[in-house]
Amino acid sequence: MGLCSDFFCRSSPNLLVNLTNQNSSSLLGMCAEIVAVESLDEYISENEDKYNEPMVLIGFYISIASLFCVLAMALDLLYGFRNGKFWFPSKCFSLNAASITVIAVAMKLPLDLSSSMGRVIDQVAKVGSLTFMCTMMSNLMPSLAYMGNKSLIANVIGLSIFIITLIVNICIQLSTHVINSNDFHPFHKPSYMVVATYIYMSMLLFLLMIFISFAITIPTSKEILELKYQAMSKTTMNNQHQQENLIPLSEKLTRLVKRRWIMVETGNLQFVMVSNPLSSASGVICAISMVVYIYMVRQLMLYGDFLAYSVYKKSTIFIVVTQSIGIVVGSIAPILRCFTVLSFKSCANQNWKHVMGSEEEKYWTQKLCEWKVRRISVLPSGCRSSVLLHNLKNHILSFCIGFQEVIVGSCKIIALVPMVVIIFVVYFSYYFKSTRIKLITRSTASSNEETNEDLSSFVMLLNDNMRLTQKTMKGISDSMNRLIQSAAKKQHRNLLMLLETSVTFEGVETFDTDQIPSLLCVELVNGWSLPIIILTCIVVAIPGISKDKVNNLSKSVGEGLLYTHLVEESLNREYVYVTIRRATMTLWHEVEDKCKWLETTLESSAYEGKTPTDIIKSFACKAEEIVNEFNTSNHRKLVEKENLPPKVIIANSMYRISQTIIHTYESNNLEITEDELFTRLSGMIADILVACLTNIPRVITMRCHESTIEKREASVLAAIDLLGHTTKIIKRLETRELPNMDPDKMGFIDEWRLHLKQP
Repeated sequence: MGLCSDFFCRSSPNLLVNLTNQNSSSLLGMCAEIVAVESLDEYISENEDKYNEPMVLIGFYISIASLFCVLAMALDLLYGFRNGKFWFPSKCFSLNAASITVIAVAMKLPLDLSSSMGRVIDQVAKVGSLTFMCTMMSNLMPSLAYMGNKSLIANVIGLSIFIITLIVNICIQLSTHVINSNDFHPFHKPSYMVVATYIYMSMLLFLLMIFISFAITIPTSKEILELKYQAMSKTTMNNQHQQENLIPLSEKLTRLVKRRWIMVETGNLQFVMVSNPLSSASGVICAISMVVYIYMVRQLMLYGDFLAYSVYKKSTIFIVVTQSIGIVVGSIAPILRCFTVLSFKSCANQNWKHVMGSEEEKYWTQKLCEWKVRRISVLPSGCRSSVLLHNLKNHILSFCIGFQEVIVGSCKIIALVPMVVIIFVVYFSYYFKSTRIKLITRSTASSNEETNEDLSSFVMLLNDNMRLTQKTMKGISDSMNRLIQSAAKKQHRNLLMLLETSVTFEGVETFDTDQIPSLLCVELVNGWSLPIIILTCIVVAIPGISKDKVNNLSKSVGEGLLYTHLVEESLNREYVYVTIRRATMTLWHEVEDKCKWLETTLESSAYEGKTPTDIIKSFACKAEEIVNEFNTSNHRKLVEKENLPPKVIIANSMYRISQTIIHTYESNNLEITEDELFTRLSGMIADILVACLTNIPRVITMRCHESTIEKREASVLAAIDLLGHTTKIIKRLETRELPNMDPDKMGFIDEWRLHLKQP
């Protein structure tokens, strides 16, 4: 009672209040509530920092997620510049479950509905994240091209759900003034921040529509390009097979890979898709979003306060900086993709008919039309429900077809913006360029036409009315030449020196003999690599041979195994050969890393004082012991060749080759000396390698005929790299007289041995 009286006396000294007992007790209760509320506010304010500490870490987490996205976009940009692919294919930054998860983390600020973010930099960070999202969507678009139909649908649906959720959250924040109407400058009306937010929501929604439209087009585009590729492969192979019979093999392979490279690069799904107006429109939207963001940051620099008072504290600055870098770096590729029209001759002939659509561009809606014609098999035909459902489906798809045409038409109109820029730049440069520069350009262009004229028939494009410019053709051809030249600089000199020692193919026949009885119940086939490694093991273990010779032979074998494994992988595809190849790779790793074979040392110092005959016999005994142990444990039951353990395969090969060497010397009454043994075994290795490497041209050809469209570019790229590395080998093989064998049989060493045994 005294507290309340003192309060009223101090606040109104001239005011006399007559309080009853009832009023005084009510007033006392009210004062107690006020004191309790003030105590609660003090408690909350004291503990608020403690409760908000995790939000700072979350802010840094957002920065790290944004940084991952920036790095992925930067790597794609670097890859495009480094390889001269200015349409910037998506190699690192692609749409999948992982990338959507990282993007969701990076978009935490615009999805945050509850945190107080009233300061200028907080608002810039929240709205700037929408700019970052626009940039990422523009960069993600090409990655849709190489997806399968199921993954394409799943990823587009996942992204659509996320974007719609993001837009809904932004609308809630606008309506509740979380994104407030206070501006950087008090005289700016209406708020620039709110206007920018509406602009970004519109851009995100339109980009999502482009994404869906883009995804609908991809399956049909893939089918068209695949049909064109198969038809072009047949016609070009038939027409040019007779013309190239007299051309040297190396030149024939160079022409083959160049033609396939032109077909693969021009028929590349990502190149085709980023060359359409949908990609150009996304690039224009990306550029506009960046301009809006730059103006917003400029306002921040002029009127804003960099002190962030939100729960994210100073981590907001890191988010703004990271995403600002991402917006600038990520906008380069989509903007430059807008100018891929410069790659086509018909870009100057664009007309209103092209803008509105033509008969040649039915692929935009072909998939929707197919869905419209297809019947629904859920309900039995003829019933009323089936008819109603079918009619409903037709109405929905008719609307989707019309909507798709509107989106494509809108994008074609937006894509005219970079065309205007191109025209302005062309006329501007034409006005200021001297006559001499123009003449040089014309002469260069004419020479390029002559150089690349024969490659124009190998160009694959979605639209038959489009033609690549000679400059683009030359760029694609030059990129292949650079790859071959780069690979040619890495020739294997040790391998080339070893191949020079081979004169005949005698070693292919004599490394094994039928006079040695088999230890196994089944007869194993031979691979290319395993006998080479077994012979190398024997050479390495002989102590009387010069270390330099042994080291050079080991290096040569290591270089040669790169190609023998490739030949086996390409031509020996039966499971038994796969088993032998795996055993071979295991053995070679053991020889290289431990200098052992099946835990038996190959250190020459361990065999000091022993003759070559004793060493070879010890290897044969060790191998025989391993095989017999397997036979005993298996009770000599018949085991399929494919199911033999790698250890048994290696031991069986060591036994047969060792016994063959001993048998050869004993049957001819020859004494085994170190130098003579080295010469004989290294000659066998060289003969086997030469016989195997005669299949390299066939492997290159197979790499150029990859059937899967998604793997085609990588396969042709591997063929180019292989051609560059083996050009000198192929030229040397052209001087050798090869046996008259069926090309399909030349990939198997046992077929070589059968042919060489014939009289």
